Amino acid sequence: MELKLEVTILPVADVDRAKRFYQRLDFRLDADLVVDEGYRIVQLTPPASAASIIFGTGIAAPPAGSGRPRTVSPRCVR
Repeated sequence: MELKLEVTILPVADVDRAKRFYQRLDFRLDADLVVDEGYRIVQLTPPASAASIIFGTGIAAPPAGSGRPRTVSPRCVR
């Protein structure tokens, strides 16, 4: 069986600051979706990578700094 990591959620304290940080590292911005005031999803992909990261507000993930990322299907952000 072949397994591939597609997307992982990163807990962050400041969404805009994290977005700027990863974009300075040349991560491609795939999505920045604001659903409402309490729900925002940002998805970025590192250069030459098949895997992406997601962070935002209102996403069910461990608290920022906990070091316990969760994975989700990319269908959640389409």
